[in-house]
Amino acid sequence: MATGNQGGDDEEIERWLPPEALLLKRAKEDQIVKGEDYLERADKKMDGWSFFGNKYNDAAELLEKAANSFKLAMSWDEAGDAFVKLAGCHLKLNRKLEVANAYAEAGLSYKKYNRKEAVEYLGKAVEIFADIGDFSMCGRYCKEIAEIYEQRQDIGIAIQHYNTAVDYFERQNVSTFAKQCKLKIAKLSAEMEEYPKAIKIYEEIACLSANNNSFKYGVREHLLNAGLCQLCLGDNVAIKNALEKYEDLDPTFSGTQEYKLLVDLAASLGEKNAAKLMDAAIEYDSVTQLDALRTTLLLRVRESIYQSYRT
Repeated sequence: MATGNQGGDDEEIERWLPPEALLLKRAKEDQIVKGEDYLERADKKMDGWSFFGNKYNDAAELLEKAANSFKLAMSWDEAGDAFVKLAGCHLKLNRKLEVANAYAEAGLSYKKYNRKEAVEYLGKAVEIFADIGDFSMCGRYCKEIAEIYEQRQDIGIAIQHYNTAVDYFERQNVSTFAKQCKLKIAKLSAEMEEYPKAIKIYEEIACLSANNNSFKYGVREHLLNAGLCQLCLGDNVAIKNALEKYEDLDPTFSGTQEYKLLVDLAASLGEKNAAKLMDAAIEYDSVTQLDALRTTLLLRVRESIYQSYRT
């Protein structure tokens, strides 16, 4: 049988907390108490009786306060539950926009720990925003859903949702966010060894960026990624043609480190020289650090050279 009490345990824990952590702990506890109080009052309002639906107006105000208190306490499941109840109130009052916003907030709250619920309520928000015609918000929350699946390593489903987000953003002419999602699709496709799809996206974005002064610097980055994917396919003729195409697309590209790297890598692949390939990669990395994707692609190219030794 247990001895002592929970209060005593809490006091013992608090004795060892730094002052800042203790203040934060107590602030969170205060917010949870407030949230529970608002929630209880909202439930009483909804269980009561009033003219003209005022009880749902009053309950909605209390539920919003409850949800925000739980958010401040970082009590995410409770915040999500409160936002779902808030959506129910707005539904009773036929406020579609408020329902959509509440579902979205619920989904974002659940996203912290309860991904299944997050996908469900973000999906509900997307449906309502689509009905309203706010495609920018549809794109935003489809992107959130895609990120959840990406974190779960459900890459195929993540790509589907990023594609849907692109469609919504393009309907609303939100080109910057559409581009971000396309780059995500290209990255994930490259990771899954779907190189033609990745190449197509990187080349399209490079072409668009070359014609926009604000994004011109990014052209070399996109062409490098496309070129690395070409190298992974291992077709020397296609690589040579791609490099010529990239020079036509951006006349300054041939003077960049990225172009030099691709030329050196292509030569190494043609010679089946893994050591030369890694020397070129190390030289580039000493000036511009290779990110995780590029490192992965380079290692795959090196592995293809090793495989050629064995055949």
